[in-house]
Amino acid sequence: MPVSDPKEFPAAFRDAWMARDGDAIGALFDEDADFVNVVGIWWEDRPAIARAHGYALKSFFSETRLTLGRVKVRQLGADHALVHARLRLSGQRAPDGSVAESRSTILSFVLARHDDGWLGVSAQNTDIVPGAETLRAGPDGLTPEDYRR
Repeated sequence: MPVSDPKEFPAAFRDAWMARDGDAIGALFDEDADFVNVVGIWWEDRPAIARAHGYALKSFFSETRLTLGRVKVRQLGADHALVHARLRLSGQRAPDGSVAESRSTILSFVLARHDDGWLGVSAQNTDIVPGAETLRAGPDGLTPEDYRR
């Protein structure tokens, strides 16, 4: 489902999320779009994007609230745009059923203009880790680090 203006894309994504509709999220993207989630899982077409979001929105994200913050649009010519959106996610369920703490993310979308509007061709989701500037790999996984101190 294309949007008429790139600045509308993050709100359309949020609305589909809040409706718990993976197919509606998928419909925001081109058939051969790419979506990389916060842990680097890479979905490489519309059906995979829809299926992955549908699963998550019916399970561990079933009671989440996605709040849209700042949106920045950069036109990349007449037919392409880069959109960054800050979002806050609350209500995620942990594997034991408890409610996780809220977290913030930046979603980056590359959009392409079609005859009927704008669709996503790529998305990258990046968690915001307060007080960190990078991650360091160790034997127990990734640890946020700040070398500026």
